[in-house]
Amino acid sequence: MTPSLPAIVDTLRARLAAHPTRHPDLTWAQVLARLDASPGALASLQAMEDTGGEPDVIAHNPASRAVTFADCSAESPSGRRSLCYDDEALDARKEAKPAGSAVGMATAMGVPLLTEAQYVQLQTLGAFDRKTSSWLHTPAAVRMLGGAIFGDRRYERVFTYRNGAQSYCAARGFRESLTV
Repeated sequence: MTPSLPAIVDTLRARLAAHPTRHPDLTWAQVLARLDASPGALASLQAMEDTGGEPDVIAHNPASRAVTFADCSAESPSGRRSLCYDDEALDARKEAKPAGSAVGMATAMGVPLLTEAQYVQLQTLGAFDRKTSSWLHTPAAVRMLGGAIFGDRRYERVFTYRNGAQSYCAARGFRESLTV
């Protein structure tokens, strides 16, 4: 393990133990082996943690032994809100520019935004974004038309919506995933 990031290892171990239903039949030794094989992943996981994402394993491929982490905070991570969708949208804003963009921040953290399918799968593991919403990876065809998609959970259902990529609000952040 990278000596400069021991806190994230302890955090991930504790979270794995606290939420076994998210990753049945997966042991800490299996996760640790994947992290040892991908030391660069620790910096991204630490960034996810530092911005309020509470990363945890949400998928495991027994054949390849790969594990997928995602933000499992109850609400969209607090350190990643009030952002428009991408840098193109940020540059296009003339007034009331947000501090940045979801895609730009995710790229700097070394992890992609959740796809719509990943977001729906995440919602099978718990009730996320009941008061907030999260930007999702937007298909190129939608983005070329100026839009972007986001999701939330309301009325015990998962919804995917669209908005202009330039929009932002205090209750919308983004969620990420990382496969190691």
